[in-house]
Amino acid sequence: MPEQSLILIANAPGERLDKFLLAHLPGYSRAQAQALIRSGCVLVDGAPRKTGYKFKGGEQVVARIPPREESSVEPEDIPLAIVYEDAHLAVIDKAAGMVMRPGPGNASGTLVNALLARYPEVADMMDDPETSDRPGIVHRLDRGTSGLIVIARDKPSLLALMAQFQARTVDKIYLALLEQRPKSNSGLIDAPIARDPRQRKRMAVRRDGKPAQTEFEVLDDDFQGDRALVKLRLLTGRTHQIRVHAAFIGCPVVGDTVYGRRKQRVKLKRQFLHAHELAFAHPATGERLRFVSELPVGLRAVLEKLR
Repeated sequence: MPEQSLILIANAPGERLDKFLLAHLPGYSRAQAQALIRSGCVLVDGAPRKTGYKFKGGEQVVARIPPREESSVEPEDIPLAIVYEDAHLAVIDKAAGMVMRPGPGNASGTLVNALLARYPEVADMMDDPETSDRPGIVHRLDRGTSGLIVIARDKPSLLALMAQFQARTVDKIYLALLEQRPKSNSGLIDAPIARDPRQRKRMAVRRDGKPAQTEFEVLDDDFQGDRALVKLRLLTGRTHQIRVHAAFIGCPVVGDTVYGRRKQRVKLKRQFLHAHELAFAHPATGERLRFVSELPVGLRAVLEKLR
């Protein structure tokens, strides 16, 4: 399908740009519409706007719609560490190095490829415009982060679990080794996060960012170089939140070459960040479920070498 252009007039004062655009793009999810806006493909009276821009009324909206690539995601029999599963969901202990879903440079070997093989019903969500951009994926872990992640096996479970994350009723606790011991044994990092305007693949603490809060507690500081093993609880869920906040207080995560030291002093091919605990309400029964994943052997070995 060739590139298309839409010229529209916004006649509803107060309506958000992303919702307005979504109404004129059949087959698109809200996340996909927002991605178009962020990429600069949508102009309001000739200027780019944020996804939450609210119309005054009468503005001209010009949207350039790139051709949508038709790509099929193939099931792949990739071993997964299943912590829990039932007819509605599964909790997986993700290995570091696994990408969540296919994308440029990662056409295969992703968690979605593995899910399609183990839970074929997930494919139904790929054919639904409301869930096609995240088949079964409730939340995300960075490629270099290991640990617990919950996935949904059907659309109602996906939407219910996503609602819990949005309502901040999910407990998400991580373990991280920091290059520097925080100044206090515990505390709250309260610093808004937005995309870095100079490097679009990075996030940064910015006044115009979305609210972001991370609680931390030092568990062990008996390591070389004044490093510390820290427990972190996410009160919000921003992209790269722990890594950004740790660097913001001068204590970057060991192994993080994006927000920390580019030349690492510890030989580690990943960041020392592990999703340790996860708790949420079952989307069908309402029962509160809690899961724990201990540090992988490789990360425990790093700790011993640094003592």
